[in-house]
Amino acid sequence: MAFSSHSGPVSPPGTVLAEARHIRQFYHKDSAADVQVLDDVNLSLHVGEIVGLLGRSGSGKSTLLRIMAGLLPPTSGEVLWKGKPLHGPAQDIAVVFQSFALFPWMTVEENVALGLDARGVPAAERDVLVEDAINLIGLGGYENAWPKELSGGMQQRVGLARALVVKPALLLMDEPFSALDVLTAENLRTDLIELWSEQKLPVQSMLIVTHNIEEAVLMCDRIVIASSNPGRIAHVLSVPFAHPRNREDQAFRQLVDHIYALMTQRAPIVSEATLVNSGANGAPVAPAFRALVPVSITMLIGMMEALAAPPLNGRADLPVLAEKLQLELDDLFPLGESLELLGLAELEDGDILLTDDGVHFVLSDLDERKAMMRHALLHHVSLVKMICAALDERSSHTVRAERFREELEASMSPDYAQQTLQTIIGWARFAELFDYDEEGDRFFLEDTTSE
Repeated sequence: MAFSSHSGPVSPPGTVLAEARHIRQFYHKDSAADVQVLDDVNLSLHVGEIVGLLGRSGSGKSTLLRIMAGLLPPTSGEVLWKGKPLHGPAQDIAVVFQSFALFPWMTVEENVALGLDARGVPAAERDVLVEDAINLIGLGGYENAWPKELSGGMQQRVGLARALVVKPALLLMDEPFSALDVLTAENLRTDLIELWSEQKLPVQSMLIVTHNIEEAVLMCDRIVIASSNPGRIAHVLSVPFAHPRNREDQAFRQLVDHIYALMTQRAPIVSEATLVNSGANGAPVAPAFRALVPVSITMLIGMMEALAAPPLNGRADLPVLAEKLQLELDDLFPLGESLELLGLAELEDGDILLTDDGVHFVLSDLDERKAMMRHALLHHVSLVKMICAALDERSSHTVRAERFREELEASMSPDYAQQTLQTIIGWARFAELFDYDEEGDRFFLEDTTSE
């Protein structure tokens, strides 16, 4: 039995396999308005292509993947699978997740056979298919091994074999290499692309969710860039390079740089500019806040010092800086954007450069750095200004954190709200603006801790 062919009829290249139409998804909260995760997302996947869905945390990449797999119903909109509405998982769609999700009490062979067992495939046919999948993905000789005996890369190969053994028309992969070390991930990417190029994979199309720009350019024929909070399709790019691709090729580097530039473009953040905005009728509306990811002062200072030092001398190409500091997309961009928010750096056409204040900060002693951070927080971060104002108004100089958490939850999920508060707390402590009592869940001025 040849494993390289798909189990069902193969459609001509370019045929639409799956199509997301006007997908919207909301996160339901009991005590407040729903938070929107995806907004009017439209995406088609065609036979004969690998599509990369590139975006950062908050862009709803994994949510969209689960919707297209039929694992999660959208709040509104629809997914068409081979022209028909998709209601629930389809046998022709397989998913590989970031976590290996192997059953520890099953051998490699038993883990790979799970999908076939669920479909009631006869034992003789199942055994042949499992053996072919195991050999295809480079697991020959490990059939009877237990997951705990395998490296992370080998475990992910088991996950891939388990997805491929059912010969899906569409393979969806949710950051399949992000839990692996750099060398293991590179080997697995290379093997997968070689199998695809040689038409040995029993799939007609692949969608890879990633936050790694180079990975997307290395593997994909088309790259879909999602913006965040809520997730929207911001850009769609074709990748014109034949496989295998050379990371050092000038055109490859130019495309990577272009994607960095696109992903650092930011719409004006009106909600951070003022505490109260005017609605269409002139009445004030509640402010919406920008979600902050965990970025410590130590990380910010380290970034600025690395930027200021030779040979960068205050300005760097983001891909170069990412390589120099060994930072992934979800680490690098929040650092750059936090510095931009504080007025200490600027993001421009895929580059990051220190402002005059940023250079001054690097050259200053600790006390002056604290003073500069106080000024930056009070002038550029509206939430900090609100907390300080509330503390000053109260004779006890304490205020419950819950009221600010609720303010944040009006425009983001509870997890993002808590994450944002934790980041603000760390910044404020360094600047000696206020402190936080975790047990009492309250902000306070350092020399006043009583209610």
